[in-house]
Amino acid sequence: MSDSADATSAAVGQPVGKEEPDGGEGGARGDSGSNVGGDGLTGAQREVMERCIHALIHAPNDSHTVAALLVISRLCPAKQLDRPTARRIFEAVGFTLPARLLMTAIRRDENSGLDSPELLTLGTALLSAMVTEPDMALHPHLLSTIPVLLDILANGPESILQTREAQEPHGAEERQEAEVQSSGGSNLDSDYLSDSLREPETGVQKGDSGSEANSGLAPQQTSPHRSLYECLATDCYQVLTAICALPRGPDHLLSRGAIPALCQAVEQKRALSHDRGVALLASLVSGEKKDQVWSKHTPELLTLLFRLSKNFCVDIIMVKLEMCPTLVQLLPPAGVVVDSEELKRVVRCSWEGLRPLIQSKLTPKHIGQALVLAACLLDLHGWELAGPPKFCCLLVNRACVEVRMGLEELPGGDLNQELQNTITGCYRIMEAAIEQACSEGVAASQQPSTSSLSLQQSTQVLRVLEEAFSAVIYFLKQVDPSRYDDPFVFATFRSLCSWLAEETSCLREEVTALLPFLINYTRSHMQDGSSEQGLSDWMARMSVGKEREGWTGREPLRYLLPALCHLSSEEGPRQVLLRLQTPALLVDFLSQCWTLIKGKREAARDPSMETACSALLNFTITEPEAVRKEPSFRTLETLLNEALPVLLHKRHLLVLAANYCTLGIMMGRLKSDPSGSLEAGQRRFFSAALRFLGGALDRGSSPGPVKLSPSWEESWDEAAELWKLSLQALGGCARAQPAVATLAREEGWLKETLTTLGQCSALPDQHTKEVLEQALCDVAESCPVCKREIRDVMVRHDGEALSSMMNLKVMVGLK
Repeated sequence: MSDSADATSAAVGQPVGKEEPDGGEGGARGDSGSNVGGDGLTGAQREVMERCIHALIHAPNDSHTVAALLVISRLCPAKQLDRPTARRIFEAVGFTLPARLLMTAIRRDENSGLDSPELLTLGTALLSAMVTEPDMALHPHLLSTIPVLLDILANGPESILQTREAQEPHGAEERQEAEVQSSGGSNLDSDYLSDSLREPETGVQKGDSGSEANSGLAPQQTSPHRSLYECLATDCYQVLTAICALPRGPDHLLSRGAIPALCQAVEQKRALSHDRGVALLASLVSGEKKDQVWSKHTPELLTLLFRLSKNFCVDIIMVKLEMCPTLVQLLPPAGVVVDSEELKRVVRCSWEGLRPLIQSKLTPKHIGQALVLAACLLDLHGWELAGPPKFCCLLVNRACVEVRMGLEELPGGDLNQELQNTITGCYRIMEAAIEQACSEGVAASQQPSTSSLSLQQSTQVLRVLEEAFSAVIYFLKQVDPSRYDDPFVFATFRSLCSWLAEETSCLREEVTALLPFLINYTRSHMQDGSSEQGLSDWMARMSVGKEREGWTGREPLRYLLPALCHLSSEEGPRQVLLRLQTPALLVDFLSQCWTLIKGKREAARDPSMETACSALLNFTITEPEAVRKEPSFRTLETLLNEALPVLLHKRHLLVLAANYCTLGIMMGRLKSDPSGSLEAGQRRFFSAALRFLGGALDRGSSPGPVKLSPSWEESWDEAAELWKLSLQALGGCARAQPAVATLAREEGWLKETLTTLGQCSALPDQHTKEVLEQALCDVAESCPVCKREIRDVMVRHDGEALSSMMNLKVMVGLK
């Protein structure tokens, strides 16, 4: 190709103007001489730059395009290009050229004019320059190169180079050229490119050491294989990292096999994999689809984590501190990887490396990173692998100290994001400590785990927790309603609720004083519902499993409910709760939840609804006047009248049905109805309640002790006390409203109960016998017809269970 140099000079050396391509304006640009502009180029250099861009735009083939790029790379390093000029260059090059260069290198076409290392380096360098423009990074042509980049990182360029060297040329040149062209490859003229690499004669300065190396556009002059791979890896990671940082970027990487490829690169210790590869993996795994990523790539990620955790064990302290955030990002969400010995080894190794950090004197930033990692490990395996009790106490103490310092000592309660993350991690440690310290002591016959606390240690832990939660209360008192949608406020609120669920006797006055905030906070979120986007996003990131359904506005009350059960049983707090209209809040919660589940055939059990019923039951038992007067209890009665008949057909919600039944009957005993009639809604409720209560016991086919109905057996431990309380309250209803006793006879409850008792030798326990006997006595006292029926059955049947009810015999006149 004897005329290649002349062609290059014609393409690049011709004066070019923006307005007149034939050169009228271009000459004027050169008049600026050596004046240096804002981009660091002299006037002469800017003129050459314009000529190169013109050559790019009008390049007849890839050879001309690459030649112009090589001149640009010598003229000005990519880092020094201003954004408008860089964008003009990228748009002139087009998105398909980098992909064609990579494909040509992979297909090892001998007519390309450049060997595979140069093609790979040039292609990846172009891509790494293009992704500096965010709107270019997600272009389809650029995204199509992701598998190639991942393959380079996972397997290295050696496979491409070695295969190229081992290939024997065969076939006609025309056939090879056609094959490359049809597959999207580039046909580059090596003579043309060699001529283009000569220094341009118009203003390009020699001796600018490193300008070509730093340009990101020119092939690097490197030693084979290892150095080549480091250059390629640098560009590949730059491209993938830039894509990952963009909206939906992680989705594009995950769908193209990024996790297995990057894990392989780390496992094989490829260049830059330990730093940039692990960092990219951490970004991908810690996103919104963390549970899906872990479910799909569990083996690869566990292998990666085990390698990192082993390194974490033996690294020096400063390296460990740098690894803490990465391990936090890579650890699986709780509940996704269960019963895994591999994960257990990861957690054990991580604790071994973490203990020296917790025991060391660290800066606030570094101790925060260590505590957040400790919180993640506790989420996965609790205290079992944490270490000896003394270390566990130290860990809790350090977490509590960080909470106190963060919430009490900073002016105005303004915490930066880093400190918020640290304190949120400390909350999780405190919550785990509450569960551990408040659990029952290990029985003498049981073997305590290595992390079991002694009574003295439990007392010490509870003391430091009390001090920390005093700081939490202090912080929440200062929270303005305008901050109710702050995720950190919610995390603080949730942590306090975990404490109050177990312990309300400590800090009682402070907690009672905080009740207006707690109730107003929950009510505000109930009213706003799912419109709070910030909290919705936070819940999606922090929750796992079914909780990932998103923010509904009911979450704060769910966490507060156990505390409300305790507080509503105490006189002082209960009066405050009544003034705050807490029953209305609870009824609203039950109504919302019932609306969601009533139409579902297999609705999941919601323990929060049962807890809300328990709190309302406390108000019903202790505050009868409020039940009679408060409109919220009328609303509750309407809800129960509607819901209980439906719950009879949802056997998996038997405990909720028991709560509804008990609550409705306890409210019914506070009514007095001399007229002897029941409203339609009440009649529907009591009919359902009688069927529900009557279905608990099964007399079986032969004489003997009464048995539990099969549908009740699984839930009896939770529903037994509610069933007995309902029977006790049923007697009170019969006395207050005789129509209830009549309904018991009409619905068949009385006959079925008497038949069961007459044929059975004994009841499950003495308490069951007592409540049944008292209920029958109250029904007999309220209804003369029922009294005669009971007497007749007792005369005809000699079953021990019935005949042993002496008080009932006295009531019906048999003794």
